[in-house]
Amino acid sequence: MAGFDMDYSKANDFNVADGVYEVVINSAKQDVFQQSGNDYIQFDLIIRNDIADQKSKGSHIFYRIFPNKETKKYSIGMLLAVGKAAGIPDKTHFDNLDDYFNKLYHLPLLVTVKNEKWESKGKSGENLNVKKLEATKFPKVAHKFKTDEIDKAESNAQAGMNGDSIDISDASLPF
Repeated sequence: MAGFDMDYSKANDFNVADGVYEVVINSAKQDVFQQSGNDYIQFDLIIRNDIADQKSKGSHIFYRIFPNKETKKYSIGMLLAVGKAAGIPDKTHFDNLDDYFNKLYHLPLLVTVKNEKWESKGKSGENLNVKKLEATKFPKVAHKFKTDEIDKAESNAQAGMNGDSIDISDASLPF
C-alpha cells in the first residue's frame, strides 16, 4: 500500500445512530456466550445499501433473543414476530429452528434502534438495541452483498478479466 495522509474529514464513524433503518436479514443462528454459557438466538441484520436516503449502509445490527431464565425456553411470540415483520406468510410450517432461520435468509425488515448504556458487575458499556421490528416499506430487495462482489471477482479471475475463457496448452507452460 502506498503512503497516505490523515484527513479527519474523510474518516468514517462506524457507529449506527439511533433511528429507523431498512435492513435485510443476513443470518440467524442459535449460539452460546463463551464466558457465561448463556444461550441466545442472534439475527445479523445489515442496513440496506439499496435505499437512497439511509445512513450507515452496510453496517450490521445484531438482534438477540434470550430464553426465559426460569424455563430456559425461547418466547415463541418473539420468534414469530421476526417472521411476521419479515413477511413470512401466516400458517407457514417450520420443520425446526434451522428451517425457520433458512426461510428468513435475506428477507427485509424495518427496525428502530437505540444506543443504550448498561452497567453490570462493575463493568459498563453501550449497546445498539433493536426496539421495534416492522414490515419493510421497500419489499423488493436490491441490496448488494459483499459475497456477491467476491463471487463476481472469483468468476472474473477464473474466466479472465474480459469474461472470456482462458485456454492454456501444455506447450505454453515452461515446465
